[in-house]
Amino acid sequence: MITIALADDHVLLRKGLASLVQNLGYSVLFEADHGQELVDKIQTGADPDLVLMDINMPVKDGYETTRWIRENKPLVKVLALSMYDDESAVIRMLKSGARGYILKDAEPAELKAALDAVIQKGFYYSEMVTGRLVHSVAGDDDKNGTNKLLNLTDRETAFLKLACTELSYKEIASEMHLSPRTIDGYRDALFEKLCLKTRTGLVVYAIRHGIYQL
Repeated sequence: MITIALADDHVLLRKGLASLVQNLGYSVLFEADHGQELVDKIQTGADPDLVLMDINMPVKDGYETTRWIRENKPLVKVLALSMYDDESAVIRMLKSGARGYILKDAEPAELKAALDAVIQKGFYYSEMVTGRLVHSVAGDDDKNGTNKLLNLTDRETAFLKLACTELSYKEIASEMHLSPRTIDGYRDALFEKLCLKTRTGLVVYAIRHGIYQL
């Protein structure tokens, strides 16, 4: 049976989630109040197949804990489960090594679909993390050649690197000494050139092609 670990500092929510996960046909290996407790339990030899990871936790948050898992237990998959639906949170979790991202107010059916997808396919995508991004991360781009590094201008490359940070587009414009309208032009041009629709897509592309190092 597939084993799941839960890391969330909200006890009542975590207990309810554990019950739901079991009802969905999975086995809950253990629960943790924060990332450090999760790490400690994994280091004792309790390796789950998948971790449902909250982001905002004390001691060690979801970003740091996910990075630790990626570096030390690469076979353990992480599915982010959070209240945060903003772009920067999605980007940071993907950069940290999460295989998918789902909101805490999702329906049980969506959680089941997310768990199944991460276990069976390696990634889960939703409206926040599109299918194209998932295939890009997995190294399984379509046959249209989107997996090839396209010829980017120096300015486009510089913009792409800054897009991988937590700077807003306005702050990127200031950093590059350009107008916000010019930055919007770079963004839209890259969306079209790379067949992407979101900033998250730009980040995944940059990471996969070595333009931005984690």
